[in-house]
Amino acid sequence: MPEQPITPVTEFDPEDEYRPEPEPEPLPPSWMDGRLRIGIHTSIAGSYLNALESARKLGCNALQIFSASPRMWQGGSARIPEVDAQAFRARRDELGLGPLVVHANYLINLAASQPMLRTRSIQAFHDEIVRAVALGADFLVVHPGARGESKTEHAVSTIVESVKQASKRAPMSTLRILIENTAGMGSAVGARLEEVGEILAGLRDVPAGACLDTAHLFAAGYDIKSEGGLASTIGQIDGAIGIENVPVFHVNDSKVPLGGRVDRHEHIGKGKIGAQAFARILRHPRFGAAPPEGLMGRAFVAETPIDDPGDDRRNVAALWELAGLKEQAPEAEKGFSMLTAALKKKISENRRKDKAETRKTQKAEKKTPRKKSGTKGSMARKTTKKRKRR
Repeated sequence: MPEQPITPVTEFDPEDEYRPEPEPEPLPPSWMDGRLRIGIHTSIAGSYLNALESARKLGCNALQIFSASPRMWQGGSARIPEVDAQAFRARRDELGLGPLVVHANYLINLAASQPMLRTRSIQAFHDEIVRAVALGADFLVVHPGARGESKTEHAVSTIVESVKQASKRAPMSTLRILIENTAGMGSAVGARLEEVGEILAGLRDVPAGACLDTAHLFAAGYDIKSEGGLASTIGQIDGAIGIENVPVFHVNDSKVPLGGRVDRHEHIGKGKIGAQAFARILRHPRFGAAPPEGLMGRAFVAETPIDDPGDDRRNVAALWELAGLKEQAPEAEKGFSMLTAALKKKISENRRKDKAETRKTQKAEKKTPRKKSGTKGSMARKTTKKRKRR
């Protein structure tokens, strides 16, 4: 056989070495486009997809939902099937809605001093994180909790530790936890902006920020109604939290006056804060969604009551108009409301039944004979009086 030619050894050229291409920088989500995002809390009743369709029909470009019932302990079984989560994420992308805000269960008390309640709250909040990530949520809002008999300093450290424990083994992905300010009812933590700031300072290792509620701010004593009061409040937000750390606002008018310390939401422009104040808030460059003063993707989400069909649609429309962006608002479906006339009738009937049942119970309690205390003593006193008369 003929000899094979020997290939000469060539000198190694460092340029020939394989160099993997660096990972491309992730693109910002579509909702971070410099436009103000306005939404409302929508219902997941029937299907998670219904919440997206409601937001679309109400003329929103952002939304907030619960991931499960907000007034019940769910337990570890409250997971979202992947097929449902995938369908939700896909439909949301089609509609271009964002950010998606999930509000945590009302029963969660991250400041609880009772071991059982705190353990249950941490587990429930962990489950909230898991569900929010499954849905592709951008933010998870949670109330700090009530301190009970504990001092505020101790409660703040308890909240920080509770959040850390809940998020320790949770796949956070791009989810960010937002601590919401409170109205100051009872022993609730977070009525003062400094308290919210202290919590965030303790959560430096956790992706966290703040969600500020306008009705809560007003009820806690922050005068956002007047022009000077708003300027002062902005300065306090900047000093305690940093406005750049507030990507979401809950926009609610208040049924209670300034400093009333009660959480009662009212329709936009119909309460004690008023339409003029909301126009100032929504148009303020520091609260905007465009740089350099604003924050890209900042959202204003209404949690206003729905007393009559169409209230939800009217509140969303009011926000767009007060923001001076009526022409840019997504088109709402005429006549749509999450509260239909039939549903309102059903709610009214249930309320009447509840009231009738309460009255029935109260009447039964009144008819039940009660044992008279001190009868023997009374008889003895009467006998003594008769003897004295004799």
